[in-house]
Amino acid sequence: MSVLVYCEVSGGSLKKASLEALSEGKKLAGALGGSLNAVVVGSGLDAHIDAIKNHGAETIYVADSADHENYVPEAHLTAVADAAAQASATVCLIPATTRGRELAPRVAVKLDAGLIEDVTGLTGEGGTVAAIRPEYAGKVYRSVKANTLPMVVSTRPNTFDAVADAGAGARVDLSLDYSAKAKVVETRKAGGEKIDVAEADRIVGGGRGLKEPENFKLVEDLAETLGAAVAASRAVVDSGWRPHAEQVGQTGKVVSPTLYIAVGISGAIQHLAGMTTSKTIVAINKDKDAPIFKVADYGLVGDAMEVLPALNAELKK
Repeated sequence: MSVLVYCEVSGGSLKKASLEALSEGKKLAGALGGSLNAVVVGSGLDAHIDAIKNHGAETIYVADSADHENYVPEAHLTAVADAAAQASATVCLIPATTRGRELAPRVAVKLDAGLIEDVTGLTGEGGTVAAIRPEYAGKVYRSVKANTLPMVVSTRPNTFDAVADAGAGARVDLSLDYSAKAKVVETRKAGGEKIDVAEADRIVGGGRGLKEPENFKLVEDLAETLGAAVAASRAVVDSGWRPHAEQVGQTGKVVSPTLYIAVGISGAIQHLAGMTTSKTIVAINKDKDAPIFKVADYGLVGDAMEVLPALNAELKK
């Protein structure tokens, strides 16, 4: 059996979520008694081949062309399908990034495969795939086992460890034959050079407990000190304090950072749905009964206007 991992390159960078998927794919391939392969599409990909090889790929299928500088779904779908056919892949792993969430269902249809989305655990059992995924806004975790293969699985970013384990890294260049329904003429990145909360390893989130939008400067200062992304609750975004790109929750982005600091966020279930898989959760709230404390690893009851400046000063030391 063969496992194929789609490696995402965006903005000239290989996504960390791809390395995580490769490491998990290596384990899965070992459990299934097969090989790990990768497929990557883009322009100027030579700089990323070693990283893919060093995370376990035996064969790397590469579609490298100036035509692929911008993401066009049809091209990436064709590349994954071609690579899956050549590698005789029975399982295809795709990171559940913004792009991956669009691509995974397309690949499943193209390969006439099953689909398990947004998994946080993955094993090979009895020659098939078993996964764990959150459901009902993260209130429960479901164990899902594939009855048949092939299967497409999307992996939640920042959930798995990216572990170097070199493979052969044999390169196979792909020549894609596809018809695009649309052409990308311009790409504008929301938020400029800010860290994307969906991929951040550390996040500082703010809620209505900050009282007014100007006080978000305290969150931004702390995030800068920690090298973290800034996030916001839905109430804050709906009030126009922060852009939607920063919203974490059921109607925003789902995140799984190593550290999530929730400042002035009460902990409504809609927000918890987007961040409860964070490895360490720190809550700062003046309401000792706020629901956020039920999921927090560490809690501090106090006024954020007083706590954040003091905390930031200590961290800067």
